[in-house]
Amino acid sequence: MRARTLTCFAATALLVAASAAAATVTPATAAAPGPALTVDATAGRHPISPYIYGMNFADEDLAAELSLPVRRWGGNATTRYNYLYDTTNRASDWFFENIPGDNDHPELLPDGSETDRFVEQDRRTGTDTILTVPLIGWAPKSRGFDCGFSVAKYGPQETTDQWRPDCGNGKRPDGTLITGNDPHDTSVEIGPEYVRDWIEHLNRKYGGVKFYNLDNEPDIWHSTHRDVHPTGASSVELRDKTYEIAAAVKAADPSAATLGPVGWGWTSWDFSGLDQEVCGRTGCWADPPDKAARDGLPFTTWYLRQMKAYEQQHGTRILDYFDMHFYPQASGVAFGNGDDPATNALRLRSTRALWDPTYTDESWINTQVRLIPRMKELVAAEYPGTKTAITEYNWGALDHINGALAQADILGIFGREGLDLATLWAPPSASQPGAYAFRMYRNYDGAGSRFGETSVSATSADQDKLSVYAAERASDGALTVMVINKSGQDLSSSLTLRGTLGPKFQVYQYSAADLSAIVRQPDVTPTPAPTPGPCPCPTGLNYTFPADSITLFVAPKATTPPPLQCRVTVSLTQWPGGLTANLALENTGTTEINGWTLRFGVTGVRLSYGWGAKWRQDGNVLTATNEPWNASIPPGGRVDLGFLASTSGTVSVSPPFTVNGTPCS
Repeated sequence: MRARTLTCFAATALLVAASAAAATVTPATAAAPGPALTVDATAGRHPISPYIYGMNFADEDLAAELSLPVRRWGGNATTRYNYLYDTTNRASDWFFENIPGDNDHPELLPDGSETDRFVEQDRRTGTDTILTVPLIGWAPKSRGFDCGFSVAKYGPQETTDQWRPDCGNGKRPDGTLITGNDPHDTSVEIGPEYVRDWIEHLNRKYGGVKFYNLDNEPDIWHSTHRDVHPTGASSVELRDKTYEIAAAVKAADPSAATLGPVGWGWTSWDFSGLDQEVCGRTGCWADPPDKAARDGLPFTTWYLRQMKAYEQQHGTRILDYFDMHFYPQASGVAFGNGDDPATNALRLRSTRALWDPTYTDESWINTQVRLIPRMKELVAAEYPGTKTAITEYNWGALDHINGALAQADILGIFGREGLDLATLWAPPSASQPGAYAFRMYRNYDGAGSRFGETSVSATSADQDKLSVYAAERASDGALTVMVINKSGQDLSSSLTLRGTLGPKFQVYQYSAADLSAIVRQPDVTPTPAPTPGPCPCPTGLNYTFPADSITLFVAPKATTPPPLQCRVTVSLTQWPGGLTANLALENTGTTEINGWTLRFGVTGVRLSYGWGAKWRQDGNVLTATNEPWNASIPPGGRVDLGFLASTSGTVSVSPPFTVNGTPCS
């Protein structure tokens, strides 16, 4: 490695307050002491996948503004979609009804379907697409408004669709389930051929899509799609259907990536759909009925082993991403609002379930979830090379600053923990605070500037109060540091950074003080001024983080200044026993010389005194150092200086002349 000297600055404390107009930072005297924050750009380095910033069904304007990396077409309705008729069955979400998509020209189908238009939007915004392909084996039979539990056919029901009162919820007035209904009321059988034909259609029109979800939450088909699949899907059934459909995907488009098993949540880790259906009725969780079929293994462990076995047998990987949904289970958090202070505090704490081995989930889960490390450890043990995905999650309150804080924290966690892909379910509108959480990472200045792509070490002495995430940006080498104040009060904290950083940081902030904009705060400049030294070196500042705020520091990478360029001219006047020397030091470079020391050799000369500098003689070397009033020499500028000396013998004042160690012409 070639040694270099870079400009850096020493650790120091700097108190920074925002402009009065922004009104987002209060004086440090009014803020409580906050936890120390430390960022080290030389440690903990690993790539951040851009796919962690994805959404389900984001609208086009927001997707374009964020340069949204990935967008998912998913959810319960996509389990039963017929692209030939552009029709979905809404399952238990809406009375098990077939509802055709809005389409002005159904005679042109499958061209112009909902999924065609979905892909076309993604093409316009440069977004990769996730489409859900069905494993369930059923799809709507037509564009008609058919329903799974007709009142005329199956009798009175607990509730019915107010607009189509013949469509019921499949429960009798006493709440018991209607059984024995005919799946053909709404649906026709489909299989691998249907999936291959659909993907070939997408290939012809768009060159294919990037990702395919292997259905949606198949472990709860018995609930969401019980009109066609009333019993829980067994482990073997899901494995075999995955083999069929995933192999069909790979046959139709070998470049596409698949994601599975797409479990609904926490119980999906250990239990199959059959386990969940039976034990949900009987309480048999300690000895579920499908356990023996998995050799006693948790479902996800067994599933990954089965996917690995397929590749070993057939030479084709049919599972690329291990995908599990996760919604916080504490009351009022997922999809909740920001009205209750206790729930808001719980929402901010509960993001620790994504990573923290010391955090016990505050819900019926009641154990250490540590979701992302758990996922990564499992795939490393059972099917190495498989990536990790969470294609549905939602922490709620995206219309409130509390939800924005949680969302910003989640995106930071995803990057730091090395998740490969994530798509937020029920994304915010462009004007809601939750959208600004994404903007802080994807477009904080309105000009497309982003958080970095290489995660680096960032720690907080108290993550519940201030969480911190940092990454280096490839385009310019800047260090980006995100700090989220979840404490509910203004906090003044030290931030220590190590890296090859420039002398001034930009600051961007989103806070409760202005929910309509990310506000550019005054730049922060550590003192004293930067001095040359070995890098990377520590840099320190103190900052007051407003309550309920997301603050981004953008620290440019230190640059090596262009080499100093100079010229020295000498005019001598001599007489027997003495001389005067007048020198002109010129800056012939393109950058300012800020402080200078001139050295040159002499013979037969003894310094008497000098002017225009502080003069010193050491043997045959004269040194002149700037005065305070002439320390700066702009490009093209010059400084005049000189000295008087006594002489004896042979006399010379000769090159090389050096300024700050650099030879001058």
